[in-house]
Amino acid sequence: MAFWNRRKSIDQLHQASDGPRLKATLSWPHLLALGVGAIVGTGILTLIGVGAGLAGPAVMISFALAGLVCACAALAYAELSTMMPQAGSAYAYSYAVLGEGIAWIVGWSLILEYSLVVSAVAVGWSGYAVGFLTGMGIDLPTALTVGPHVAGGIVNLPAVFIIAVVTGLLLLGTRESATLNAILVVIKVAALIGFVAIALPAFDQDNFTPFMPYGFGAPFVQTGVMAAAAIIFFAFYGFDAISTAAEETKKPERDLAIGIVGSMLICTALYLVVAAAAIGARPVASFAASPEPLALILREMGQGTAAQWIAASAVIALPTVLLAFLFGQSRIFLGMARDGLLPTRLAKISSRGVPAVVTVFTAVVVAGLAGVMRLDELASLANAGTLAAFAAVGVCLIVLRLRDPGRERKFRAPLFWLVGAITIVGCVVFFFSLQARTQLYFLYWNIGGLVIYLLWSAKNARLAKHPEQAG
Repeated sequence: MAFWNRRKSIDQLHQASDGPRLKATLSWPHLLALGVGAIVGTGILTLIGVGAGLAGPAVMISFALAGLVCACAALAYAELSTMMPQAGSAYAYSYAVLGEGIAWIVGWSLILEYSLVVSAVAVGWSGYAVGFLTGMGIDLPTALTVGPHVAGGIVNLPAVFIIAVVTGLLLLGTRESATLNAILVVIKVAALIGFVAIALPAFDQDNFTPFMPYGFGAPFVQTGVMAAAAIIFFAFYGFDAISTAAEETKKPERDLAIGIVGSMLICTALYLVVAAAAIGARPVASFAASPEPLALILREMGQGTAAQWIAASAVIALPTVLLAFLFGQSRIFLGMARDGLLPTRLAKISSRGVPAVVTVFTAVVVAGLAGVMRLDELASLANAGTLAAFAAVGVCLIVLRLRDPGRERKFRAPLFWLVGAITIVGCVVFFFSLQARTQLYFLYWNIGGLVIYLLWSAKNARLAKHPEQAG
């Protein structure tokens, strides 16, 4: 089992990989927009209802807890990404710090996370798109707007459609897609600010009573504040997609930290204000089950026009999340293919400087999932993959500080032991607050992944063929 502990040299991560390189075309405004675009999406526009249904008004605490854990994870990502500026994110850090076996589990979990996030957001986009079209007098047949889990449903075609559109945009080139992403992010944030401006005057403090009707909850308990936080966690991550762009960043030693930490600060503040305004405007029970809760709140307030604008902004701007995660997914695949853990032909770079093969492959897989699965199932399982990756990053932060304290760090996470501990413990607690079947599916996924690793990837890994490159 010596192969399990093979580690990549951190110095090797700063050298050019074999084959074509991704073009360095991004600066910190692009990364900040990529992060905000990835974070602000289905989580606040759709899952706020799911979280409120699990925790009641105490979903505010759920947002704060999820935000705290993600903020600590963001600090760890910021330090590690500036030290190892290469496509691959948590997978690359784990390979250099914890060894090939753990790196495989993290990479395999990231594939699960990114694939299911794209699928979940596409389903969330579909809910707003269908509602928006209905408001314009256009009714799409149920059979073509929901998956087979709903009576009369066959396939969620709007979800498949938007994935195809975003994939086409990504294939145009990284800088082009990043510029359009920045424009759409402005629209999305403006819409949320508009919602707060309209909803706050209708604030009723009675809507916060009882504040915690389902209790605080705990691991293995699927209701309460902790259960909601485990789901709402989905609303915060996305900043890790920034770390996958390290190779395409002009000044990674500066811009990655700005993008990761900056996007988390902006989004945490925005989320708490939006959640408070939503609960203050309407009782939780009135919007907990809605696929478009913010638009529903405005309609119930008699603000039909504003509700249409919220729905329109979601339809226009939710694809920024798809773009960020499809972008990140393809870079995870790219990093694993370069290392020989996946077929190396997946690492092919197009003339526009993008990994076209893995981008199209990823799009086909996630479109299939989005067409037939439910939003809550997708979000919950995506969270499991993310929690595994974030916990690994927390471990990497602590281990590398202790093992190699003298290595240059362009960004240093403050109180690294506390930041790492909160990340690790928070992720473990959130994982065991997910539904039992989600934990089981995650276990099955990784058992299947380990079989692939032991039968094929371990002997085809680049370090198996070139052991001199090991750290």
